[in-house]
Formats: sequence, C-alpha cells, structure tokens
Amino acid sequence: MSFLFKTTTFKGTSTGFRMLSSISAPRIWNVYLSGEIHSDWRSVISEGVCGRGLPVKLTSPNTSHEDSDDCGAIILGMEDKRPNWDRIGANMNAIRTRTLISEADVVVVKFGENYRQWNAAFDAGFACALRKPLVVLHPPALSHMLKEVNSAALAVAQDPEQVVSILDYTINGTLPRPRDGDSFIPIVDRLGKGNPNP
Repeated sequence: MSFLFKTTTFKGTSTGFRMLSSISAPRIWNVYLSGEIHSDWRSVISEGVCGRGLPVKLTSPNTSHEDSDDCGAIILGMEDKRPNWDRIGANMNAIRTRTLISEADVVVVKFGENYRQWNAAFDAGFACALRKPLVVLHPPALSHMLKEVNSAALAVAQDPEQVVSILDYTINGTLPRPRDGDSFIPIVDRLGKGNPNP
C-alpha cells in the first residue's frame, strides 16, 4: 500500500519534534489483459470494472492483428523474407508487452477456442518468471491443453465476469453470489472444520 505522509509538529519542548502520520492514498491496480484479440472479452472486463467502480487501470498489447504484424516493416522498412518481417514486428511489439507486464500488479491471459495463442502462453510464462499474479481465462474445453499454464495461475476463470469478481474480491474483499447458486454449501458445513482444535 502506498502512503502520503503528513508532518505534525509538537511544541512544548525547546526543540519540538516531528511525527509522520500516514494517510492512506487510494491504490490504482495495473491489470494487463493478454491473449486472444477476436472477441470482446476485454470490453466485458472494462465495463465490469467501471460498473463496480474498481480502482483499476487496464492495459493490453496492440489488439490490431494487422498493425502488430506490420509495425516493424512500416516503421523500419520492408524485409524480403518472412522470418525477418516477423522478427522486427515481434521485437517492436515486445517493447510494449514487456514494459506493461513488468508494471502490472495482475496479469490476465485469455485463451480462445478458435486460434492457438502461442504469444499468450509466452506472456503467461513471462509474467510467472516476474512473479506476477496470473489469472488465466479460457473455456473448460481447453483445460487439459493448458494444464501447465493453469497450474501456474493463481486463479482460472471461465468467463470475463469471473475475472471482474476476482479483481473485486482482491481489491475490496467483495464476493458475488455463489456461482453454484442456492446449492452452494460453505466448506465448514460440507467438509467440516479444517482445524478441529483452533
């Protein structure tokens, strides 16, 4: 948590003394949204964050597929061979990606069913290497293929609304209605006390 400090001077002695008292400043959480660019999942998270008034700044890679492919060639000049074209574009995109992941408090990585997002898997690994809290978002059908990525994540969500609820709980401690609805049973009632001798 970051603090602003207010200085208070006490009199009554020949020198006086100063005491720092903390006043909590609101923290803005940097959340990086990595992954597939063919659906509106980022907009859903953005609307959810705004709707709940969460102190979150969302960032992402360049989500224009064409721009991310051609940025290097547009700025630095065309290359004759595809690997060189791809390399200069990838390197230029990495400036943004590495910077924003490094500055993130939480990294969310979305995998979709229609495309193989190798770059998203790389972003997940990079975030873990930096010890960033990782939330993975994908449909249940991809669970087996992503089991290693899922095991490195602190949470695995199935839809963007769950990501918003994870952020809300992380920041405010606010829980939504149980996903299982009225069939939800608290752990103490379902499995007993974790420590029978608290």
